[in-house]
Amino acid sequence: MGFHKVFAEYVWIGGNNELRSKVRVLDNEVYSVGQLPIWNFDGSSTEQAEGTDSEVLLVPRAIFNDPIRGRPHILVLCETMRPDGTFLKNSHRHWANELFEKAKEEEPWFGLEQEYFMIDMKTGKPLGFENAKQQGQYYCSIGSGNAFGRDLAEDHLRACVNAGIKISGINAEVAPGQWEFQIGPCTGIEEGDHMWMARFLLNRIAEKLWN
Repeated sequence: MGFHKVFAEYVWIGGNNELRSKVRVLDNEVYSVGQLPIWNFDGSSTEQAEGTDSEVLLVPRAIFNDPIRGRPHILVLCETMRPDGTFLKNSHRHWANELFEKAKEEEPWFGLEQEYFMIDMKTGKPLGFENAKQQGQYYCSIGSGNAFGRDLAEDHLRACVNAGIKISGINAEVAPGQWEFQIGPCTGIEEGDHMWMARFLLNRIAEKLWN
C-alpha cells in the first residue's frame, strides 16, 4: 500500500551554511508542524559535531508543499539542536523569531531579494560569459543573445508558487547568467523561512538541468 505513504524532506543549514536535506517516509498526511517528529542526523558528516558525540536533532519549524514530488508530499524547514536542548552555533531562527514576535501586533512586513549566478559546469563560468559584451544588455533582457538560463529561473518561479512560497517576482540581472528573485511581502519569521526554502528549491531544480 505504498501509495498511502508521504515523503517529508527535512531541510536544514549545514556546518558551512550550505543547505542539506534527507527524506523521511511517513504513514499519514501532514497538515501542521506539530504533527511532525523530531529527527536526527550524523553531525560529524556535516561539520556540525564531533565524531565522538555526533547526534544532531532536526526540529521542524515550517512546512511547504513539495512541488517536485507533488501532493501530499512536503518540504520541512528545520532548526538544528543538540540532544541537550542547545541550538547549534549557526541555528539562528529561534533568536530571530523572538525579535519578530515582539511587535507582532503591528503586522510588520518584510521583503528580500536574492541574486544568484548560474554556472556552466563545463567551463566553471556563468552561462553566456564567453559572449559577454557589456552589462546593459543583460538586465531584464530577452532574446537568445542576451538572456541565459531562463528555463531554470522560470521552473524555479513555478516551483516556489506551487510550494506556497511568497515569491513576488524574478528578473535577469546585469551580468550574463545572473538572475534575481524576490520574496515577500511576508509577516515576521516567515520571510526567512520562505527565503531559505526558495534557495533550497533553486538548488534542487538546478540538479536536473546540470547533472
